[in-house]
Amino acid sequence: MELEWYCRLYQVYLMNSLLSNTEKQYGTKYKDHFFEQYKLYIDSVEKISDRRQNANNYFISINTALISLIGLSMQYRILEEFSWVKAMVAVVGILICVIFWFLIRSYKQLNTGKFKVLHGIENQLPLALYKHEWHILGEGKKNNIYYPFSHIELLIPWAFGTIYAILFFALISGTCDFIQ
Repeated sequence: MELEWYCRLYQVYLMNSLLSNTEKQYGTKYKDHFFEQYKLYIDSVEKISDRRQNANNYFISINTALISLIGLSMQYRILEEFSWVKAMVAVVGILICVIFWFLIRSYKQLNTGKFKVLHGIENQLPLALYKHEWHILGEGKKNNIYYPFSHIELLIPWAFGTIYAILFFALISGTCDFIQ
């Protein structure tokens, strides 16, 4: 019971920090401007998602190109005497994967914040569609209902990084016949 009270108090605090003016203080255009700002904010959430997808496409393309470069150099025996160059490409690939992972994580955190703000705004609107949808989906905690895309998305850099690590160790050991 006491925890519920603190949660409600925190929600009131968040709402007060979100709204800079009351309708009375703001004036007659309050509702119109409120709704326009809400629509602009939804648009900004969609733009972040678009940028996130473009970043994913960019990093997947870079990783695919680097792994292809290493593979083709093995197939056509290019730089055979300089396997260290291929190993360095694998190291660069691992570094790119680390950056890729942090970027995905950053976008996930940004989207989480943006949706918390949207939920706060929806508390002042007749329908709380995004909040209700999130509730129906188990708030991302019930994998049998909804497995968040960002959880899957975070595995992609790990998959590429694992391939690079295997290639790197195989290249520096020089023990694998398929590499020579």
